[in-house]
Amino acid sequence: MGSTTKNNDTVLLLEEEQEGSSSSNNGHHHHHHHHHNNTSSSNNPPPNPDFALLDIAARILFKILKRSWPVSLSFVIIAFLLYWFLGGFTAFLLIFLAFTGLLLGLLYHAGDRLLYHPDQPPSSRVQIPSPASFGLSFENVYLKSTDSTKLHAFFVKQPQDSLGSVPTVLYLHGNAGNIGHRLLNVKGIIAYLKCNVLLLEYRGYGQSDGAPSEEGLYKDAQAALDYLKQRSDIHSSKIVIFGRSLGGAVAIDLSSRTENRDKVACVLIENTFTSVPDIARELFNFRVVQWIPSWFYKNQFLSRWKVRKMTTPALFLSGGADALIPSKMMKELFEACGSTVKRLAKFPNGTHNETWTCPQYYQTISYFFEEVKF
Repeated sequence: MGSTTKNNDTVLLLEEEQEGSSSSNNGHHHHHHHHHNNTSSSNNPPPNPDFALLDIAARILFKILKRSWPVSLSFVIIAFLLYWFLGGFTAFLLIFLAFTGLLLGLLYHAGDRLLYHPDQPPSSRVQIPSPASFGLSFENVYLKSTDSTKLHAFFVKQPQDSLGSVPTVLYLHGNAGNIGHRLLNVKGIIAYLKCNVLLLEYRGYGQSDGAPSEEGLYKDAQAALDYLKQRSDIHSSKIVIFGRSLGGAVAIDLSSRTENRDKVACVLIENTFTSVPDIARELFNFRVVQWIPSWFYKNQFLSRWKVRKMTTPALFLSGGADALIPSKMMKELFEACGSTVKRLAKFPNGTHNETWTCPQYYQTISYFFEEVKF
């Protein structure tokens, strides 16, 4: 149906939505199990992606060198001249310091390439599946971020007679593809949770202008929340923030801000990480990565600290078969969360991108909505 994305070039934190048609029957079955049945944990450790990561690292290094060859060539020439004129230890020391600085600089700026993948798969900036192809009623929304960057979004809505009474979900997606790649999941939210959904496309993704950055994504999410608060046709006290993977970090930042505490009814966090430095050390188990201080990372997304400031009711949805983000990170975030009403739902067979296809997924969220009574 145009929503399935296939891409083998998986990279650090790549949130590649592979929404198979087999998932579309999720929620058709009516279950009457209690909530604790949804939160059973798995004893099986997630697969070890070490071999894939070596291949990934090599490809990323090649891309960096390919794009920075003028700098690399200049460095070689300067190093040769230094050695020619100075000779000995002085030249060696200067060359070593210069090389170290160059390497650190390349690594710092490589942070964006490691984290943001708006062009995976390659057609993602131009081919955006439409909600209409899924039989969904929607509006194409264009709004401005808090720094005036033009953003694109889909507002997928319930029928007119219930539009103003049901919850509205602000959907914050992962780090690859575009909002059209999330529409099977959104169709489930529309069908089984009876919500409206605002699918935000971050800057630099899909039809949105600009280039992605940590602060930029925070601004975009704030603009989307403010947009929902000013819409007169929805229930402004029934706004839910949902974030998956990278979107989970954005959701935690948005909901932890003091000025937003009264704007949000509850928060749903799925398969996200404690921080970018943490996940880099977890995935790239090289000694040099362990030594890099957190402040050096261009993108940090320090959710482990921000989640402590959250007061909004929060549901953490954790896939036990997530091979990318260790499920222990979701447990750490849940335990650190400052909300008095918080729940951790575990789905033993839930993978990083497809936990939403697990049995009881929508039912678990529905139970949580009933619990927070909004």
